[in-house]
Amino acid sequence: MAADADAHESIIILDMGSQTAMLIARRIRELNVYCELAPPTISRADAARLNAKGVILSGGPASVHDGDAPHAPDWALDGELPLLGICYGMQEMAHRLGGGVARSAEREFGPARLSHDGAGAVFAGLPDPMDVWMSHGDHVDALPPGFAPTARTNGIEVAAMSDAAGRRFGIQFHPEVAHTPQGAELLANFARDICGCRGDWTAGNFAAEAVERIRAQVGDGRLLCALSGGVDSAVAAALAHRAVGDRLTCVFVDNGLMRLGELEQVAATFRGAMNVDLRTVDAGAQFLEELAGVTDPETKRKRVGETFIAVFEEAAREIGQVDFLVQGTTYPDVVESAGVGHKSAAIKSHHNVGGLPERMQFELVEPLKYLFKDEVREVGRELGLPDEIINRQPYPGPGLSIRIMGEVTRERVRVLQRADAIVLDEVRRAGLYVELWQSFAILTDARTVGVQGDARTYGQVLAIRAVTADDAMTADWARLPHELLARISSRAVNEIPEVNRVVYDITSKPPGTIEWE
Repeated sequence: MAADADAHESIIILDMGSQTAMLIARRIRELNVYCELAPPTISRADAARLNAKGVILSGGPASVHDGDAPHAPDWALDGELPLLGICYGMQEMAHRLGGGVARSAEREFGPARLSHDGAGAVFAGLPDPMDVWMSHGDHVDALPPGFAPTARTNGIEVAAMSDAAGRRFGIQFHPEVAHTPQGAELLANFARDICGCRGDWTAGNFAAEAVERIRAQVGDGRLLCALSGGVDSAVAAALAHRAVGDRLTCVFVDNGLMRLGELEQVAATFRGAMNVDLRTVDAGAQFLEELAGVTDPETKRKRVGETFIAVFEEAAREIGQVDFLVQGTTYPDVVESAGVGHKSAAIKSHHNVGGLPERMQFELVEPLKYLFKDEVREVGRELGLPDEIINRQPYPGPGLSIRIMGEVTRERVRVLQRADAIVLDEVRRAGLYVELWQSFAILTDARTVGVQGDARTYGQVLAIRAVTADDAMTADWARLPHELLARISSRAVNEIPEVNRVVYDITSKPPGTIEWE
């Protein structure tokens, strides 16, 4: 948990296994209210240390009738703190507080029309009826003592409930998703009006506090920063540099899996604009050797991560005594890699989260590990970083290795680097770079017949991926202009001899992920 969280009001989100629990956190953060995801085993004392002003029980796939169903701690249900139960969270409230939960004949999934008549403080100022998004199997069929129904739909009679004191609320729908248009306003009602949070958590005060946290953690120690050139590591480096000055050394590892011109851009920014001690390591051959013959995406990630750490160990030895390793780990990295709530499953591993070998003498400094990406950008602006760094699209830690389907070779990296450069060049020319969350090329392991220069070819298939998102918890495929796609395709097949076909990915997240591997 965040070491400085007790300086700010917060809301604790107990993760009962929901795939959208981080979306709840994101919506609360948008109100400038600090929040954290926590497992349902969190103690009252830990909640008090976080200066909790309210509790949210997330949804989840379980039934309260399951033998291994997650259950909220007693302290969260006793009414001392305001409580909002969402979907499974509402069912858990009813079940634990003396009501009843019935299994539904069919799972209700999708849009619904909810009527609330202004009942319940969480609905204050919201339209009646209102559109909501349902995703549940069970439903509350008997209210706990002291609770009253506050909303209904055509499908269920108790779509929301609240207690007489107006401090405990249950809603069967999901306010965190975009399909509930007034969901953010409902969460604002809970955080501000019911919990009384002032919204005192901003990028500005976070930056100042993060600098002080780093100083307190490292003392007179020397820091080594795992600098990649992306916004996360750049902001982490800027915070560390402000905290310790020339006791920070940044190391950029050229792993041979970077975009064209990556090294030059990083050097210009950090050596020039920021006056940071930046060392560069050419380790491309070492990474490619470790990836030889590897086709499994998770193995690629682990090999890149292990090699990355080994290179840093060597770099640290050459620098001299180094006590701390600075990393740009962000909140989605932490949650996706480790999981938080009941039966949370890791979606993918990240090279900058955990997994450090015991022999390493570095202690981690991760000043951004409780921030979402757009919050990181705001902190970067507070620190005065240039727009070309702040607005840079996210780039995966394992680099192009996970955008190459199948084995990673020097030649395949070269092909994808050229393709990626074409995509980004055309996206920038179209004025869409900042508007898109990510835009990139994937070198598939498929080959197709083509005709190039009046000759039959059997070339590689290039896939283009472009998505829009607020925080990457969900993403939609970008409706790029056909003319832009045509230019990308034409340049790719004409400028890259190995490519004879280009396809465009029109899958949203979920069900897909942003990266292919």
